[in-house]
Parts: sequence; structure tokens; C-alpha cells
Amino acid sequence: MSRIPPITQALMIGCVVMFLLQQFLPIDSWLALWPLGSGFMPWQLLTYGFLHGSFTHLLFNLLALYMFGAPLELTWGEKRFGQYFLACVAGAGLIQLLVGWWMTSMGSPPYPTVGASGGIFGLLLAYGMLFPNQRIMLLIPPIPMKARTFVIVYGAIELFMGLGGFQPGVAHFAHLGGMLFGWLMIRYWRGQPPFGGGGKRRKGPRLVR
Repeated sequence: MSRIPPITQALMIGCVVMFLLQQFLPIDSWLALWPLGSGFMPWQLLTYGFLHGSFTHLLFNLLALYMFGAPLELTWGEKRFGQYFLACVAGAGLIQLLVGWWMTSMGSPPYPTVGASGGIFGLLLAYGMLFPNQRIMLLIPPIPMKARTFVIVYGAIELFMGLGGFQPGVAHFAHLGGMLFGWLMIRYWRGQPPFGGGGKRRKGPRLVR
């Protein structure tokens, strides 16, 4: 893993270590993201992103971290990349808290949310914005697609699945929340609305190639 940038590598290792701990310790009860009034604690907005519900869940997120996280970290640098990923995880968690509050108010039993997918979707959005013409090979079906198109298609699918109530065990709106907060953070760095209209960039590395 020496060729993987350090923050991406640390995130991948952290997810693996936490998944192993899940197999032996009941850490979900205090590190997973629980709905408001049902065991929620502030640190869960970050810790839930390092837990996973299955080996397949973990494997796909690790693959996405490597595919999208590594080039973004090499472009932005370690500090900015780490800030971005954690902001997307926390933003996705905030959206999931709203969804969980609404669902429990409608009579649904509270359940925890785990997984780095909110952060992953934020990385996917950033990758599509910084490398829009880069080709991505889908797994199912195995066809190539431009990164920008991939982001649009995946975002539309998540919105459709969330509004339609499909795959109820998947936090579709949290995924969209990760993309939303990632988009807002990039616009903040670029000095674009709603954070200013003068186009003055914040201090830090360039965000476009």
C-alpha cells in the first residue's frame, strides 16, 4: 500500500480495523449513527463512517476510496483532502439524522446507520468535477462512462431510489447528503455562491486542472 497516498491509506486501514473490531465488540451501540433521541451522540457523525454492515459493504467502499480518493489527495494535498472527506461524512450524517427523525416520528423503529458511503459519494462528486472527462468502467453493466456522466447517473439513481422507497436498508439520502456537502465545500473553496460571487479562491491548492 506504499503507493497509496497517506490519508487515503489511513482511511482504508481505519475502516478495516473498525470492521474487525465490530466482529468481536459491540461498538455499534455507541459508534454507529443513531437517530436523535435513540442513542445519538455527537461523535457518531464521524465514527459511523468507519463502520460497515458486511464484508461486501466494506470491500466496495475500500475500492471506491482507492479509485477516487487517491487522485483527489494527490491533487489537493493531504490536509485539504482529509478535511473534505470528513466534511462529506459528517454532512451525510446530518442528512441521515433528519431522515431518521422523520421516520421515527412516523412510527418506524430506530436503527443505526453505518458505512463510509456518504464520504465516498462526496469523493465521487469531486472526482467528476475535477476530472469530468476521465473514463470510469462500470461493474454492472461493464461499460465505460465519463466521470461527469457517471456522477449525474449515480446521483439520479440515488434520488429515485430514495424517493421511491427502494432498498429500505440503504441510506440513499445520506449518499446524496455527502454529495451536497462536498459540492458546497468545493464552492466555498472557489469563492462561489452562496459563499461569495467574486470568484476569489480560498487559500490552498488549485481545485481544477
